[in-house]
Amino acid sequence: MRPGSLAILGAEVIKVQSKKTAKGAESDGSAYFRSWNRNKKSIILDMDYPEAREVVLGLARLCDVVVENFSPRVMVNWGLTYGKLKEVKPDIIMLSMSAMGQTGPWRDYVGYGQTMQALSGMTYMTSWDEQSPSGLGQAYADVVSGLYGVVAVLAALEYRDQNGRGQYIDLSQYEAMCSLMGPALLDVSVNQRDLLPKGNSAEEEPAAPYGCYPCLGKDRWCVIAVYSEAQWHALCHILGDPSWAKEARFSALTLRKQHAEELNGLLARWTATRAAEDTVKLLQESGIPAGVVQNARDLTFDPQLTSREFFVKFEHPAKGTMVVDNLPMKSDDISADYWKPAPCLGEDNEYVFFQLLGFNENQFRDYVKRGIIR
Repeated sequence: MRPGSLAILGAEVIKVQSKKTAKGAESDGSAYFRSWNRNKKSIILDMDYPEAREVVLGLARLCDVVVENFSPRVMVNWGLTYGKLKEVKPDIIMLSMSAMGQTGPWRDYVGYGQTMQALSGMTYMTSWDEQSPSGLGQAYADVVSGLYGVVAVLAALEYRDQNGRGQYIDLSQYEAMCSLMGPALLDVSVNQRDLLPKGNSAEEEPAAPYGCYPCLGKDRWCVIAVYSEAQWHALCHILGDPSWAKEARFSALTLRKQHAEELNGLLARWTATRAAEDTVKLLQESGIPAGVVQNARDLTFDPQLTSREFFVKFEHPAKGTMVVDNLPMKSDDISADYWKPAPCLGEDNEYVFFQLLGFNENQFRDYVKRGIIR
């Protein structure tokens, strides 16, 4: 579950993996894996073996929650349905996180976060224009569905505490993304108008200039928003009161919005000659909303994030020092002092098989020899 919220909140999370599939983003050597799987434990099982499925049932008997994100056919083929899990743990909570959900004509389709973003309309609406649907630069849908799953599990645990009954949660990543399109859907149905990607335009924002502007250096940018006449005059003063700023087409907010493209081009010529940080500092000191478009390196040295200890350092046994993000809220009961780095593949085999499941040495070695634990 991304981003490992339950583990960070204090749950003991055991990640079941296989050497055959722990590749790419699921490899313990990838930065992606090390970021999303901190505080978790890892065991390895080859689920092709019936004995491996019995191990999972044995774990389910000890667990409060079982989470899986396969396509619907997988758990059924393994005989690990919610009904089967209930036989060993009547009040078990099971969360199935698939691309399309467990029902419907598309139930067996698989997909990645970017796929769900495209299908939901998010890619189109967050693009620069209708001719270039580039969309978001990351698998935002993975994070959204993971957080929806966390909320659903916490609600199910609360329900179980009150009523003693478990639940089956069928989460569709596609629907999770569609739920974020509510305002756009309302706009279409109520106002009967086509929705087009707007890039950085500010149709509904009473501001001009309003946009993202190039700055000095490679891929350096800043954002600026001018709402009031006082802010506009302050900006003109900072620019050196150029003659174009006195033209009639820029004399009022409504006119500046009508000529936003020309205005943005003129402002970009100035920002392109200056460092983003210097530009933003100068504008903010004059009361003009502005900010640096920060990259990962910028965030690492951000003074606000640093002062709030937003970044946490771990010593990973294979990768050395690594830095991950902290929780965005502070709590006396949740401290990064007790966190551990993401596990190496199968790191917790002995703890799970011997201490939790009661394996003896001979049984464990036999499973390893036969390839069940691999």
